[in-house]
Amino acid sequence: MKIIDAQVHIWSQAVVPTFGLHRKVATFTAEELLTEMDAAGVDAALIHPPFSWDPNSNALAIRAAAKYPDRFAVMGQFPLNDPTNRKLIRGWRNQPGMMGLRWPLLSEEQQKWLHDSSLDWLWPAAEQEGLPIAMMGGLFLQRFREIAEHHPRLKMIIDHCGLNRHGRDAEAFVHLDELVHLAKLPNVAVKATGAPHYSTQPYPFRNIQDGLHRIFDAFGPKRFFWGTDITRMPCSYRQCVTFFTEELSWLKGRELEDVMGRGLCEWIGWTLRFQ
Repeated sequence: MKIIDAQVHIWSQAVVPTFGLHRKVATFTAEELLTEMDAAGVDAALIHPPFSWDPNSNALAIRAAAKYPDRFAVMGQFPLNDPTNRKLIRGWRNQPGMMGLRWPLLSEEQQKWLHDSSLDWLWPAAEQEGLPIAMMGGLFLQRFREIAEHHPRLKMIIDHCGLNRHGRDAEAFVHLDELVHLAKLPNVAVKATGAPHYSTQPYPFRNIQDGLHRIFDAFGPKRFFWGTDITRMPCSYRQCVTFFTEELSWLKGRELEDVMGRGLCEWIGWTLRFQ
């Protein structure tokens, strides 16, 4: 079974301190990540440039994908507050390893863009170019739904299980009903990245397993993507893998293979060999 991590970061500098619980290191290279992936049994990973602390991270990710095309692909980004960058959408996937776009939109200022028409140009442009977009949609589920409904050919990915980013244990799942309702839209998928972060219990994080099962049941194995965000996980990389491959009794066979990588590749158009 090929195992593909749906979200990792690498960086060459930390202009500002790394965000939140991420490792407080000045750099984290592609080679360092590959060493950890190899030890954990992870075959490939989708890089999300951490632009908030390394403005050069998008170019760094592209170089990593060009150097290791069988190990890395990229969900890239550019500053949205500069109108001159809009032209970058055209031909975006011509860059090495580039699969789509990702903006977390964590700050209040950035989330205002979702409502004040600042991003109205983005959704049709990405839809026309066939570019999937990933966002921390759990922070704005209603607006996420509206965008997905109005742009049915735009593939949209909700980051980090779509859960309450500031909650742990039961508090993490307070918006679960609204989240699973989104599964009715066929152009919406969920990255099950960072799941261990939502539990205060030790491995195997039993108190979040039922909630994850409900998300899986709603979205199915083709729209529910395993991943880690490893540089902020409270457990080892290998435990992030085995949490899904060994501890979730409801995840087996072909469905497990889809969740652990095949479904992600099909969704974003990453042509890795699976046989």
